[in-house]
Amino acid sequence: MCTTCGCGDGEVTIDGATAHAEHEHVHADGTRHSHGHEHEHGHAPDHSHAPGVTPKRMVQIEQDILAKNNAYAHKNRQALAERGIFALNLVSSPGSGKTTLLCKTIALLKDQAIAVIEGDQQTSQDAERIRATGAPAIQINTGKGCHLDAHMVGHAMEKLALSEDSLLMIENVGNLVCPAAFDLGEAHKVVILSVTEGEDKPIKYPDMFRAASLMLLNKIDLLPHLDYDVDAAIAFARRVNPHIRVIQVSATSGEGMSEWLQFLRDGVTGARVAKQKTVDALKARIAQLEAQLQRPAP
Repeated sequence: MCTTCGCGDGEVTIDGATAHAEHEHVHADGTRHSHGHEHEHGHAPDHSHAPGVTPKRMVQIEQDILAKNNAYAHKNRQALAERGIFALNLVSSPGSGKTTLLCKTIALLKDQAIAVIEGDQQTSQDAERIRATGAPAIQINTGKGCHLDAHMVGHAMEKLALSEDSLLMIENVGNLVCPAAFDLGEAHKVVILSVTEGEDKPIKYPDMFRAASLMLLNKIDLLPHLDYDVDAAIAFARRVNPHIRVIQVSATSGEGMSEWLQFLRDGVTGARVAKQKTVDALKARIAQLEAQLQRPAP
């Protein structure tokens, strides 16, 4: 069970295939035991709300889980950097329009290589929508889980066979709580807030908006039909994260999409340049070592 929101562990599948995990149980005295299979995920323990477990013990358990997840995230980030891949973690509450925005983004980017990891508790409908655009997509179903973790994403990355210098979009499970705590190896978290939600979402779910680098204020084509205060929504977001960038967008009308696309292009270029710098530095070091070997002994 997740120590953040209380969700339960369920069978995790990646494109319909079971992804075995090592599950951890917490007893009333705070002791733990594991059972399961070769791989383990970053889920919080199954019985984390057992009576008798002290708050201090619960904090330690959660820290252990996040440390395991962060180790997997570090591996993901290294693998992405080595191939010059720009990865984003798209997070929001259900119904914010993430998948529609993603489909529109793929259509507009055209020649840019893009792959998508779709996270949902059940069904593969969103992955099928992405594949219909021509982009490769893989579905992760988390069962009762409320978020993706870095281990799941690492497996999905292997199955996707990502292209060099490409864009990876990770659409997380619809939830503004737990995904904030789980690093997947992405360059940025992008939080999507639609104008059909409350302006005060950022202060109700501050951890998510604090963790995000960018907020997309989505569905702005609906503003003429709503009593929604855009300035208030942005002010609330910047109250919890003064440095958050905000782009107002509509996948339906196309408003704001050019700024969003430029953000993506800049990110892809930056990842490619960083990869090349690493390659050049490695070549220079090899050349230096070879030159040292060729020098006559004193």
